[in-house]
Amino acid sequence: MSATPAKARPRARTLVIAVASVAVALGFAAVVAVPAAQDRYQNRHDEASSYRSGKEAKGDRVSVPRWLPDEARHIEYAMKTTGGDRLLKATLPSADFPATCTPHKPATAPQPPAIKSAWFPKNAEGRTAARCDLYYAYMDGNTLYAWQANDDWIAANKA
Repeated sequence: MSATPAKARPRARTLVIAVASVAVALGFAAVVAVPAAQDRYQNRHDEASSYRSGKEAKGDRVSVPRWLPDEARHIEYAMKTTGGDRLLKATLPSADFPATCTPHKPATAPQPPAIKSAWFPKNAEGRTAARCDLYYAYMDGNTLYAWQANDDWIAANKA
């Protein structure tokens, strides 16, 4: 004769299945939900916009640089709302930098962009050719890529 009553076996099996189900659900949450929540938390201060022209972009956001030509097209703009980090991509009327941009001095190491976007190239700092106000910039054909570093923005706003 067994020491465990017959009714106790189905309860034990149900308990094991319940515990295993909870463990699987918690494991799934750890693999899927936690990284998604972490990404949302880290990027919660990022904003992005697209515009048809430079004029439209500057009219919509005060933070879009004033040196961006009104005639620029296909504007992509991303920013952090907690500081001065910015990304900018624009198609210009020609392959020339805007008039207010100056050649980048190679002795000054550009800061890499602190924010990321699918439309902004990786390792852009290695291609820096100009400074447009606080922005580092380079041209790829008629496409301007530019970014502003938070440290530069802070220093300019302290002055």
